[in-house]
Amino acid sequence: MSYRVKLHPRVAKFIARAEPKLRERIQKRLLLAAEDPHRHLETLAGQDLRKLRIGTYRALIDLDEEAHILWVRHLDHRKRIYRRD
Repeated sequence: MSYRVKLHPRVAKFIARAEPKLRERIQKRLLLAAEDPHRHLETLAGQDLRKLRIGTYRALIDLDEEAHILWVRHLDHRKRIYRRD
């Protein structure tokens, strides 16, 4: 069963401002993860979030099993994604 993908407003803004090739790659990976999240998402150590690798970018995702929703909370370059408060 496929999951729905919901984006945090900051993530939607990041994707909208990204260059077209990156935007397309992000969208493809998110749709792929929505089809089978347990295969494509990795557990983030010490947190309830999961991560999705998109080249040099990472998406931090909250997986809602009951509602079948992937909540994309953060999306940024791998240098900066883990430095948030």
